[in-house]
Amino acid sequence: MALETYDYHLPEELIAQHPCQPRENSRLLRLDRSSGVIEHLSFRQIVDLVHPDDVLVLNDSRVIPARLFAHKDSGSQVELLLLHELSPGVWQCMMRPGKKVKEPQWLKVSDTMRAHVSLSDEDGLRQVRFETDGDFWQELEKVGHIPLPPYIKREDQLQDRNSYQTVYANQLGSAAAPTAGLHFSPQIISALQEKGVHIVKLTLHVGMGTFLPVKSQRIDQHKMHAEYCTIDPQSAATINQARSAGRRIIAVGSTSARTLESFYNGKEIAAGSRWTDIFIYPGKTMQVVDAMITNFHLPKSSLLMMISAFAGIDNVRRAYEEAVRLRYRFFSYGDAMLIE
Repeated sequence: MALETYDYHLPEELIAQHPCQPRENSRLLRLDRSSGVIEHLSFRQIVDLVHPDDVLVLNDSRVIPARLFAHKDSGSQVELLLLHELSPGVWQCMMRPGKKVKEPQWLKVSDTMRAHVSLSDEDGLRQVRFETDGDFWQELEKVGHIPLPPYIKREDQLQDRNSYQTVYANQLGSAAAPTAGLHFSPQIISALQEKGVHIVKLTLHVGMGTFLPVKSQRIDQHKMHAEYCTIDPQSAATINQARSAGRRIIAVGSTSARTLESFYNGKEIAAGSRWTDIFIYPGKTMQVVDAMITNFHLPKSSLLMMISAFAGIDNVRRAYEEAVRLRYRFFSYGDAMLIE
């Protein structure tokens, strides 16, 4: 299928530049994938839309201050994005402008942090060893920036350290937020639990697999970058029991959905940790997920292809046209969809 199938027109002013406050005040577009019926609601109503005994699956990965600005001996600036810790203090990084940084080379991040660039791989990613005067993570908190996406046309601010983080995030490792979870406040989660909804957590550390654009003109030729994910035995057991009883599994976000589908062995969810490069697009079927909460995704993105596989291309196209017409807010800090 052609990449152009997943393009759409989005007025630039609909790209959310700031989060909704409070979190649950965002809008919610509800899409019935069987009938194609669309409803326009508030995210607060999610408590009324889920059923007792549904299983709500959350990605608890925590965004790190992964964006660093360093300088070469010449004084020119280099931007680094930390993707994955290879060993203590050694990271796989994106670098911009990467072509101007030769290996090996030292970069100065701050008075207390230096970075040694040593290797590059076939994707142009660099291996960088950080040296700090104190604990690496403490230094990173001081000098690192929250890695807001490039379509947010402003510098990160102090409040983004809270806003660009789910309220339940506790596993350090993401270079971008699992944004569908940003709509959940502690009050919404408590109300869901009081209703009898089972909250289950897994972890996928968001990296290039989630946010890199698709460039292949034929989407089946796109290769996802692998991301690290984990499901513990208790979470797997809860999901498997619910599936056996015919209860719904609701994935909060594309990362939760991709993790669930990655750990499905043909019969059940198998607990463990692994790298996943699963790419779900029309023609492929989700085996575990019954419903999904997700944000509005970029044109031609693998995430838009995934929800098109789940809900149907025509349904998604109509839903996005409606969202644009009614001026929903798009992308990371934007509004949400519930696809059932």
